[in-house]
Amino acid sequence: MWEFGARWGFAFVLLTATYNPTEWNYTRWAVDAWETGKPLVVFFGLVLLVGYIIYFRATLRSIGAFGMLLVAALVGSLAWVLYDFGILSLENRSAQVWLGIVAVSVVLGTGLSWSIIRRKLSGQYDMDDVEE
Repeated sequence: MWEFGARWGFAFVLLTATYNPTEWNYTRWAVDAWETGKPLVVFFGLVLLVGYIIYFRATLRSIGAFGMLLVAALVGSLAWVLYDFGILSLENRSAQVWLGIVAVSVVLGTGLSWSIIRRKLSGQYDMDDVEE
């Protein structure tokens, strides 16, 4: 289970490093630093882009677009249930952004961990998982 937690955690960090409702994110820093620090803005932007490419490519290869949509629908329906029971409030814009970050990070974490999840549920290995 820690494997999924680590992969989800890295996806969450990637998303929150890019944008979050606080002042501590790449997007806000890049706008402020563009005039004086273009090389650093471009460098860190490319580092984030590499992270997104790794996550999205692995997620698309493991669960596909339909699987991404299905996981997103599950997370969305859970948010709906929590809202319906009064546990979750959507009045605060910051809370909405954080909810979106958590939802997308769960989709990416699931995609990157799918082989592990599938192996634990079914007991079958994927071809990429077999050790030599």
